[in-house]
Amino acid sequence: MVGHDLPAPSPRAVELREAMTRFMREQVLPAEAQYLAHRAAAGPGDHTVPPVVERLKRQARAEGLWNLFLPAESGLTQLEYAPIAELSGWSLDLAPEAINCQAPDTGNMELLHLLGTAEQQREWLEPLLAGEIRSAFAMTEPEVASSDATNIATRIERDGDTYVVNGRKWWTSGAMDPRCAVFILMGKTDPSAAIHRQQTMVLIPRDTPGVTVVRDYPVLGHHDQHGHAEVRFDDVRIPAGNVVGEEGGGFAAAQARLGPGRIHHCMRALGAAERALALLVRRAKDRVAFGAPLADQGVVRQQIAESRLEIEQARLLCHRASRVIDADGNKAARDLVAMAKVAVPRAATRVIDRAIQVHGGAGVTDVTPLAAMYAWHRAMRLFDGPDEVHLNSIAKAELRQDPALPA
Repeated sequence: MVGHDLPAPSPRAVELREAMTRFMREQVLPAEAQYLAHRAAAGPGDHTVPPVVERLKRQARAEGLWNLFLPAESGLTQLEYAPIAELSGWSLDLAPEAINCQAPDTGNMELLHLLGTAEQQREWLEPLLAGEIRSAFAMTEPEVASSDATNIATRIERDGDTYVVNGRKWWTSGAMDPRCAVFILMGKTDPSAAIHRQQTMVLIPRDTPGVTVVRDYPVLGHHDQHGHAEVRFDDVRIPAGNVVGEEGGGFAAAQARLGPGRIHHCMRALGAAERALALLVRRAKDRVAFGAPLADQGVVRQQIAESRLEIEQARLLCHRASRVIDADGNKAARDLVAMAKVAVPRAATRVIDRAIQVHGGAGVTDVTPLAAMYAWHRAMRLFDGPDEVHLNSIAKAELRQDPALPA
């Protein structure tokens, strides 16, 4: 593992960060009202794409702010990408997709980049990188504890030169978007194999017979445009060539996919925390209670200070994990990523909660973005592995260490 020192970003990385800051301030944040107005008029059950999204995508691409999450495309390290991803977290509904760095597509693109065949990359990766289609990731299941991926029950059975898929998934993010063209699904191909060799990932085109999108699930009452769907797969037949990687390699593929995905979620969560703190500070300065601005109250000043401390601590952990990924790979950074996946959402939700409190009734409505921000980042403590799973892996790693100090 590398030391704690973080290298300076390249001139190009600095330039892209400055361009992203301008893009957020001049394009994305002013467009939020238009985006939200479209969603409100359409209603929560409608998942059509607000036109402003495609406009922002064209602008971002013209400015070189495109596919920055993938080192092979952008030339950025994970550490250099981190501040840019953080800026996109200021506006989670708009900014990540505007720069084609939105989940679950980024994880699916990384997987296809790493393991996809030339044909799979041509059919699915290229249009995803171009922002022409979207995708969904079908892993979590309602009947089993999906925090343990070996529990997955969806069956993928070989039948000649095809596979037949049967199962039920939920929290299949991206499936409600009308542009969703393909699922990456994880299921069991051989229940008798070694426990980590039973699973396989496959590509399932959205229009394959037997695929039924049942319903969308809200996140603490908030329906995302791209959706988090329950999906049934009933005798879904796909070519054998739709396996991603190799049969039995699904568990390893999931770990390869989730590593960068987890740290990217953490990067964006830092941006949400920064926006919440900015809203808290503005409210504290502008709001008068008992004859003085809230900013004059000692308890509010303490909330501001605690928020800044937590953001800075979480950022350092996130950046250190990113640095280890760059230097030594995802496996070497596993424990640091697990720490960040626990610490950063905790910090973000605490900061957002303080901002809600200082805003009073406005904080729990749609008058501010705080309620929606809180819902998503509270959910973040569950997806990509709940806190408890990461804490267990962190503890096991610590127990394996030879302490520097005598007991």
